[in-house]
Amino acid sequence: MQPRNSEPEFSSFLHQIDEIEALSSIYEDEWCVIDEAARIFCIRVVDELENPTWTVCLQVMLPPEYPSSAPPVYQLNASWLRGQERTALSNSLEEIYLQNLGECILFLWVGKIRDFLLLKSQSADAVPETRKTTEEAEVNDQDDYFLVCQPPPQQLAVDVDFPESSEVEQLPPIIHGEPITDRRSTFQAHLSPVVTPNQVKLLLQELYQNKKIANATHNIYAYRIHCEDKQTFLQDCEDDGETAAGGRLLHLLQILDARNVLVVVSRWYGGILLGPDRFKHINNCARNILVDEGYAELAGEGSRTSIKKKKPKNKRGK
Repeated sequence: MQPRNSEPEFSSFLHQIDEIEALSSIYEDEWCVIDEAARIFCIRVVDELENPTWTVCLQVMLPPEYPSSAPPVYQLNASWLRGQERTALSNSLEEIYLQNLGECILFLWVGKIRDFLLLKSQSADAVPETRKTTEEAEVNDQDDYFLVCQPPPQQLAVDVDFPESSEVEQLPPIIHGEPITDRRSTFQAHLSPVVTPNQVKLLLQELYQNKKIANATHNIYAYRIHCEDKQTFLQDCEDDGETAAGGRLLHLLQILDARNVLVVVSRWYGGILLGPDRFKHINNCARNILVDEGYAELAGEGSRTSIKKKKPKNKRGK
């Protein structure tokens, strides 16, 4: 006997095929297949076809349940998109999904992003800035889908105008993981529970009050918030000049099914290039602190039981 959900998933698969064929024919060179087996694709959206100024790369992963009962997992990549603008655009995409439950929405998402870019191009904003990665020359791992079709890396904007801390809202503690040092580069993860995007902003602002962390070469972060009433996730990530590191970190949260958590990994560059090892250290730092704090799900089990915490090794503080 076939599982009960096989028929809806097969129907979703057929809808995905139709949507992918339509999008690939419409956007042609702007459409990129990153991993066909894993249903991961990338669409380059620009404000205008000739001489584009503002560009956003929409990277999506289509789960088997999309579009019948689950949204696409998405990532917005742009060196200039941050702060309130990133939040506003992400919220717009979430609203489109909620207004069109059970329907294919990628075309609507692309349209919303293009409208956003057109308004941006008509404003008085300057040309977007870019930033080089510390080890940009070493990024040659074309097998990792987070490195394909990636626009210039994003910059973590310490100077973003975060909303002022509210006396009413008490921020959760920030937990600092054990540092990892390799060839004079040091990596350290920081973790805090979050339930709203505003908490993420306030916690980042609080974290950057630490001058050592604020002066790190890279502060890569990702967060994942579960909206139980809407059965969806609010999630986002930041590379801070380390190409694809934010996407890898978010992917780790998804694999572990970590919910309602913000993870920041600071790296202090020691002057010696580490190559792909730097990504291993970033993810190991993040995985260790997630496991220690009980956010990592047990692999291969259907229960919601979390891995038991180890004896605390982390220092807690603001």
